[in-house]
Amino acid sequence: MEAILLVWGVRDEVLKKIPVEGHWLYGEYDFIAKVDFATEVEMEEFERLLGKIINGHTFKLMPVRLSAVKKDVNGEEKVAVLESAKASVP
Repeated sequence: MEAILLVWGVRDEVLKKIPVEGHWLYGEYDFIAKVDFATEVEMEEFERLLGKIINGHTFKLMPVRLSAVKKDVNGEEKVAVLESAKASVP
């Protein structure tokens, strides 16, 4: 499961403690990263950890939604996952 992490309203010292690689931004958001999780439970644990590091809820972890298309190929049903995903940014 992939997700996009956005962080805003925190000091540089806090950004250095975030346990993922990402990009520092200067504008509405302070940090952005793409993170991968094996399960939804793992993602929820990461959210709790971020809440402790950031000491608040000035972050958003948005799961990436994948789309799939069913096609009939020579009488067989095939499913193709589309690589592009849409995530709404607050």
